[in-house]
Amino acid sequence: MSDMILRAIARDAGIQISAAVTTGLVERARQIHHASPLAAAALGRTLTATAIMGSQLKIEDGSVTVQIKGNGPLGTIVCVGDADGYVRGYLQDPAADLPLRADGKLAVGAGVGRGYLMVIKDIGMKDPVTGTVALVNGEIAEDLTRYFAESEQIPSACALGVLVDTDRTIKAAGGWLVQLMPGVKDADIDRLEANLADIAPMTTMLEQGMTLEQIVQTVLEGFAVDFLQTDPIGYRCACSRDKVERALISMGKKELSKMAEEQEVSEVTCQFCDKIYTFTREELQQLLAQAEK
Repeated sequence: MSDMILRAIARDAGIQISAAVTTGLVERARQIHHASPLAAAALGRTLTATAIMGSQLKIEDGSVTVQIKGNGPLGTIVCVGDADGYVRGYLQDPAADLPLRADGKLAVGAGVGRGYLMVIKDIGMKDPVTGTVALVNGEIAEDLTRYFAESEQIPSACALGVLVDTDRTIKAAGGWLVQLMPGVKDADIDRLEANLADIAPMTTMLEQGMTLEQIVQTVLEGFAVDFLQTDPIGYRCACSRDKVERALISMGKKELSKMAEEQEVSEVTCQFCDKIYTFTREELQQLLAQAEK
């Protein structure tokens, strides 16, 4: 199944859902960052959530940044999503690994540790909209559920999953986010909670060959479902030489001058896609001249 995102609502029930399959984009991120299974799972879950949140933006050129800063061995995770659901991301230590949990699952919570989750939304206003919450357990889905409840006052439930194969490639990845709209009835909440109490993990449903439509129907079993929109998503980096030059100029004259003095050729690596940009001493001196202007 290609990477896709599907949005739907429960008719007459005040419940909306977004579900995504992200196997391809998570595998792409794993390859770029040479990520361990643990790192791939943590980054993949965050990329999936970011794709869903980006696709919910109401403004065409908007973006959402999800930053998870924990004290675990993985370090900081940063993912950026555009309004079309395309994402990019990185984490501080992609080689970090831990023994499996007692239940045989990857120890994502321990890998992330304790700290905070921050969401920054650029929706065309003068300043971005920012919300920060303490991490619940570092498993990411529960942490995002807390973010929506505390920062956006939207009761939500979230499931995120990344299944890593024995050869370390990504076998399945995806997730869903279900949210209650104002005025939802108690009986509908009870029905939804009953559904979520015994639903299979997202990766299990994907492994069984279920489509996004079938997964949404399973989450919203007993409701009449209106499918609204299906869109392709993927991994996409927005870096360019021009952006790197602007970033170098923004470092300030002192740092830029030091760079130019120390090496004949300097390399700048994009954190999101590992693309390397090279600058000769002369090119850095030209940027220095621009910075001084």
